[in-house]
Amino acid sequence: MFTRIMTPVDLAHRDQLERALQCSADLASHYDVPVVYVGVTTEQPSPVAHTPKEYAAKLDKFVAEQTEKHGIKGEAHAMAAHDPTTDLDDALLKAVDEVGADLVVMASHIPNVFDYIWPSNGGKIAEHAKASVFVVRG
Repeated sequence: MFTRIMTPVDLAHRDQLERALQCSADLASHYDVPVVYVGVTTEQPSPVAHTPKEYAAKLDKFVAEQTEKHGIKGEAHAMAAHDPTTDLDDALLKAVDEVGADLVVMASHIPNVFDYIWPSNGGKIAEHAKASVFVVRG
């Protein structure tokens, strides 16, 4: 049914991704397809990495850990954005096409009052992506 899964990851918040990572690994295992872990970083130094090249290396290491832990095939796709806070949705939508994903599995927070003012990343991706989107809460 699916041939390529994309899972956005925020390396600064790994602890909040476990459910989505497990879900994408389970689906990848079930369909015997790869997971492309997409990370978006700033072009400026950040708490995670000083450069986009360093960020890409850290994302590669993260992917190696995930593929070993879950016994699945995986790839890293690092992207740099001027301001990931405001450019994240557009970068992720672009990544869906770049990696050829037909399913996006992504983490999201429990909705709150601010979601009426600022839509969630998962909501925007689900609304605009050509691929199916599975939003994992918590």
